[in-house]
Order: sequence, then C-alpha cells, then structure tokens
Amino acid sequence: MIRMSVLGIAAALLASAATGQGLYRCPGRNGGAEEFTNLISESQARDRGCRSIESTPITVVQSPRPRASAAPASGAAAPAPASRAADSKVDPSTQRQRDADAKRILAVELKRDEDRLIALKRDYNNGEPERRGEERNFQTYLDRVATMKAGITRVESDIAAIKRELAKIGP
Repeated sequence: MIRMSVLGIAAALLASAATGQGLYRCPGRNGGAEEFTNLISESQARDRGCRSIESTPITVVQSPRPRASAAPASGAAAPAPASRAADSKVDPSTQRQRDADAKRILAVELKRDEDRLIALKRDYNNGEPERRGEERNFQTYLDRVATMKAGITRVESDIAAIKRELAKIGP
C-alpha cells in the first residue's frame, strides 16, 4: 500500500512537471488519509486547504507489515478462523466409522510395506546381494548396494510412522 502511494506520488510529480500543473497535498475527506493530487487547479487547491509540494522533499517511512492474525485496523471484528471446535462436534458413530476406515487403510499400508521390506532384505542379502551381469564395474555394484540399503532404511522408517499413526487412533 505504501509502495503504491509512493509510486502514485512519483507519477503525479512527473505528470505535473510535464503538464505544468502543480502537485498538491490535501487533507483527507471526513478525517481520512491525506490525498496527493495534480488533478485540481490552483484555486480549487486553495478552496480545499491543499498545500503545494512542488519544492517540498518527500520522505517515505515504511511501516512494519501487519501480522495476519492481527485484528483489522477499522476496529471491526475479524472473521474467526475455522476452529477445531466445529470439527469436534461429530456424531460419535460417524467418528468411530472414520477411525475404523483409517485403521483399515493404515493396516493395508503397513502390510504392503512389511512385505516390501521382507523382499528388500532378501535381495540385500545382509549387504552382499548377488552381482548382476551389467555390473562389470565394482563401483556400480557398490552403488546398487548403497541404494538398496537406503531403500530398506526408508521402508523401515515408513513402517515406524504407520505404527505411530495406528497407536494414535487407538485399539
């Protein structure tokens, strides 16, 4: 907002210099913010109580940005953010159904990841997987072993996370 005001003032200064009109600083209407304009004549500026700012240096002080959680400056109440209170008023039978669905989904994911871990560990063969024909270079083999080990660690981490989620839902 301040940048727009600064840009507006700068544009008005350039326009007033080009057209020969003056740039005026007028008091706000009905107690509002001050207004900068070059669209009025000198006599209109006098009538409104405006001052010429042609030779006046302009100082702009940037104010800190308001926080998103701050109340509006107009004093009106801010709309309340969606709260968990509305979510907690779920019918108990609906919540039990949601929990059962979540448990079922997590159990399927857990079983799939456990099966995948068994297969990865079988292929990994305690750090000595069988070499493939395309791995003539020993470094290629070592890279594959490291990738397999990272995959095992990742799946173990996934399994631990799923078990934590199941524990949160409860029995």
